[in-house]
Amino acid sequence: MQNPLPLLRSYTTDWLEERDFVSSVAEFLQNQPNFWQKSTLEGHLTGSAWMITPDAQWVLLLHHRKLNCWLQPGWHVDSTDASMAETAQREAREECGIPDLNWISEDIFDVDVHEIPAKGTEPAHFHFDLRFLFSIEKDTPILHNTLETKGFSWVLIADLCTPDTPTSLRRMAQKTQNLHTGANRF
Repeated sequence: MQNPLPLLRSYTTDWLEERDFVSSVAEFLQNQPNFWQKSTLEGHLTGSAWMITPDAQWVLLLHHRKLNCWLQPGWHVDSTDASMAETAQREAREECGIPDLNWISEDIFDVDVHEIPAKGTEPAHFHFDLRFLFSIEKDTPILHNTLETKGFSWVLIADLCTPDTPTSLRRMAQKTQNLHTGANRF
């Protein structure tokens, strides 16, 4: 796995909370040579896919079995992944059964750090999550992985831009709206 520190250093954000996350991930990458391995007790780098429709009105979310909440597809790095963008793409394919995903950009779309609670013999740890942006048609057949997810749902981006939405999802939804209404449409 290629260290994504150069990619992270080229990423900028206007979101104050996310700036703290970027700093935390950069520090983790500088100090942890096994940054991507699940065996790293502090935590590990993960990759996620924010999959939106071409009109940027809908996003595909999965109901995560272990965490019992709605999230974007993603998570753990495999030894065959050359980059974090590949991790995000592979995870989306595995969790959704989608053979082809269209990149909107291979640049980082969002950065998040969140704690994963202890479960069984696995201690609590952090996911240092790099998120990437993909486009997918809403009529694409989805075959969710029932071992990891309870189901999936297409959610209106506008419905995620409310105070009741978890901060991480709300931030990505607001970024999607900002990108779509700006000069650089996808």
